[in-house]
Amino acid sequence: TPDDLDINVDDLETPDEADSLEYSGHGNELEWEDETPNTINTGREVVEPIPEYTAEQERTDNRLWRTVVIGEQEHRIDMMAIEPYRRVVSHGGYYTDGLNAIIVFAACFLPESSLPDYNYIMENLFLYVISTLELLVAEDYMIIYLNGATPRRKMPGFSWMKRCYQMIDRRLRKNLKSFIIVHPSWFIRAILAVTRPFISSKFSNKVSYVNSLAELEELIPMQHVQIPETIRKLDEELRDASNAAKTSRLSIESEAPSGEQEVETTLSKPMEE
Repeated sequence: TPDDLDINVDDLETPDEADSLEYSGHGNELEWEDETPNTINTGREVVEPIPEYTAEQERTDNRLWRTVVIGEQEHRIDMMAIEPYRRVVSHGGYYTDGLNAIIVFAACFLPESSLPDYNYIMENLFLYVISTLELLVAEDYMIIYLNGATPRRKMPGFSWMKRCYQMIDRRLRKNLKSFIIVHPSWFIRAILAVTRPFISSKFSNKVSYVNSLAELEELIPMQHVQIPETIRKLDEELRDASNAAKTSRLSIESEAPSGEQEVETTLSKPMEE
């Protein structure tokens, strides 16, 4: 029993270096120097330890990745990959009363399809657009799709647009009141025609087209709508071309004799014998 033990601590011998225990492991052996473990090469592959993040690196990594929940499923967005293309979606203010948001989608800021990591960028950009919609939209909203100044190599494919529509939850679909396409091209019209079987008729009825920024200004307040400079320049060129065509047409019509003038000229000519 503990009471029967009579141990004199002073009589105990401490082990010297020769009596120290030796451990022979089956992997790499460790020797300790200055309280830092050093690996001794035993002929086996040395596994490098995972480097620890500093506080600054952790803050940087948090800025490069964003975790979002879409459709009750968690996703991670590579913010570094989409950094040059984040201007593709922006908040354009509100219309009417309340928090009816104007969401601007500028297709000219999309990546070019020739990029080697195009699919990866579009995958993350897709998640960014959907999650941004959920953050910006509180009540009813409209989407202004700026299609002008966008070459074919930047236009999103059919599958990408179809997936965007399918991933939008019921609240966003229901609250969308209008989808206005500015400077529509035949290509975007064809894309919408192809997607028509996959979307509801209610959504199709919300799509409308305007051919100029002046027409758009008649529909919505433009104070907070960010229009890229390339689209403003295109709009000016289209307006100048339209005005030149009208002037030319009026000039031709004014120079051409009217029907009555043609009859009078014919009757005034002497009849040939």
